[in-house]
Amino acid sequence: MRRGRVIIYLVLIISLLGVGGYVVYQRFLKSPSEPETTIQVTAIPDTEIVVVTQNVPMGMPLTEDVLGTILLPRTAVIQGMFDDRGLVVGRLAKFDLTSGVILTASMIVNEASELPTRGSVAASLIPKGQVALTIPINRLSSVAYALKSGDDVIVIASMPFVDLDSNFQTLLPNFSALVYGSVTSVPFGEGGEGLVAPILSAQVVGGGGAPMGRAEDVSNIEDLFYVIPSESQRARLAAHIIIPRARVLYLGEFPWDKEEVDEIGLAPSPTPVPEGQQPGNITQQSEQESPEPVPPDIITLIVTPQEAVNLTYLLNSGVGLTLALRSAGDDTVIDTKTVTMQYFLDDYSIPLPAKQPYGFAPRLDEVELPVEKEPTPMPQ
Repeated sequence: MRRGRVIIYLVLIISLLGVGGYVVYQRFLKSPSEPETTIQVTAIPDTEIVVVTQNVPMGMPLTEDVLGTILLPRTAVIQGMFDDRGLVVGRLAKFDLTSGVILTASMIVNEASELPTRGSVAASLIPKGQVALTIPINRLSSVAYALKSGDDVIVIASMPFVDLDSNFQTLLPNFSALVYGSVTSVPFGEGGEGLVAPILSAQVVGGGGAPMGRAEDVSNIEDLFYVIPSESQRARLAAHIIIPRARVLYLGEFPWDKEEVDEIGLAPSPTPVPEGQQPGNITQQSEQESPEPVPPDIITLIVTPQEAVNLTYLLNSGVGLTLALRSAGDDTVIDTKTVTMQYFLDDYSIPLPAKQPYGFAPRLDEVELPVEKEPTPMPQ
């Protein structure tokens, strides 16, 4: 009982102290309240700003029909906006404008000569400092048409080399000929002096143009044999990577833009509907009779300007080009050797076959290589 009374007394004392402290703070310690001030806000007038009320294509003159105004606070108006439609009427849209766009001075021009030239979408995909070049392909040189835009490929060139006469720039060996003739005097000048000049004729040895050969000694025979080649010179093939990385821009022909087709007057005319037939039946029939898609025969690569010159030189020289697909994200530096017949013999340690007194039957003069077949039609 005594302990309970003590607790009650303590609670009462703490309560009285709290009430007294609050009264003292309110009367003596709290600063007097400041008088409330009233701020008068002045309304800023709105300004009429010129906008486009419908879509306007590039180059179209702006008329009253496509212009309107909206109200903007004066603080939101920036330099270049128009508050008078008379300043805009008759001028040309610099690029395609969307309905509701606020017109600025950078969106319009005074004359058609100031309009920017339209660029292709393909040009925007070429990195700065590089160019796009198109080369021919087939089913074997294009990884069976697996290439798509954005792939990285390497370009391999197969170059056949032959020996040429440095003066004639013709294929060796040269033809041989017998030259014969007589000497005559040709008068010239005022004194009638003569110039001794030969009148020559030539006859190709062999009548049909036998190529030049060489004389060889044959054992046990006193006379010399004149050896003539049995065929024209064989080319010596060398294959090498000429471009280690090229980005595929597009496979096949780029699709024509509809606006460009309309401008040049090549838009397809509507198919006439025969009497008694519904347009839907015509669509079904045209879909069934549509020709099978033709596989692409060209590809456009993104290369450096020097690589573009190299490819042009090789194409004009008739060199075969083959594309090999690189792994996605592969940044490995490729370092390969030029492949020739000697390279295969040395690198793979291939011995020359010995001449044996026996062989296979039937006779085999050449190895049959896989022939390129007609491509499989692509699914529609």
